[in-house]
Amino acid sequence: MKTGCQTPHLNETDQLQVYFAIMIVTIGNFEAGDLTGWKEKQFKGKTTYALGQVDGKRALMAKSSASASGLYKLVDIALDKTPYLNWSWRVNNTLRGLDELTKAGDDYPARVYVIFQNGGMFRRSRFLTYVWSSDQPINSSWQSAYTRHSIVIAVQSKNTNVGQWVIQKRNIRDDYRRYFSEDARFANGIALMTDTDNSKQSAIAYYGNIFLSGR
Repeated sequence: MKTGCQTPHLNETDQLQVYFAIMIVTIGNFEAGDLTGWKEKQFKGKTTYALGQVDGKRALMAKSSASASGLYKLVDIALDKTPYLNWSWRVNNTLRGLDELTKAGDDYPARVYVIFQNGGMFRRSRFLTYVWSSDQPINSSWQSAYTRHSIVIAVQSKNTNVGQWVIQKRNIRDDYRRYFSEDARFANGIALMTDTDNSKQSAIAYYGNIFLSGR
């Protein structure tokens, strides 16, 4: 991504902060090989997460084969100051023959969750779940087949952009208001998951840096 002019040795996040005086909170600095604060949550089987290279870029690689586990990082997010979630991702493939509105089809080559804790770690939390959908059209949304506390939003769809890096940006405070009909002043963490346990298929995805910004 270009920002008009560039300073040597600064990554995309730093470029934005220098040239546009945007408040930036880095959540995942995978380009620097930093996994500090990220923990694993296993549901069924084990998705492999490791730092790797693709297209000349260092990133977090996720490889799933009939598995469902994720990484999460708990951090207080002040939505009045940094409501925008920014990330990049790349998938090698989507999944075949799924109905993602059902439990049997609840698999995604790439997901990014925003966690809103409500007195518990995961069981009582609410989630905004941004997915690379294999089945639903872009900009569609639905309630998770597993819990009414999670709203799934397709920000990429099917094979469009497969094999390419895609940059995403969402106003998570606005999304929370839209889907939960309430305001939220804080979020409490970010999670990533590439999972194929229901479909018994395989997927490989890459996650670039993740950061929050004021605009």
